Amino acid sequence: MSQHLDIQQGDEQNDENRPYALRLFVAGASINSLRAVNNLKEICEIYLDGNYVLEIIDVYQQKSLAERENIIALPLLIKSFPLPERRMVGDMSDTRKVLKGLGLSI
Repeated sequence: MSQHLDIQQGDEQNDENRPYALRLFVAGASINSLRAVNNLKEICEIYLDGNYVLEIIDVYQQKSLAERENIIALPLLIKSFPLPERRMVGDMSDTRKVLKGLGLSI
């Protein structure tokens, strides 16, 4: 269910062509986790037009990664590219807030 993005430093022209790098931390198959996955996938397909890589991380299965990222609430979306990094908590049902966190507007 997860896809990985190998991020390498490059010049700014290459950065413009790089996809959004997103990691969604969830707590198993809880209702809020499933809602966040579905809502985020829909937002990404509509507004990012396939220009993204989404990694879905179940904190029950990858505890060390969750600890490394200092996860304090779930579901949590981390946008690591384009910069600046942004973190958003919740089920991603508020499209405007998610788009704002991604640096986009309707």
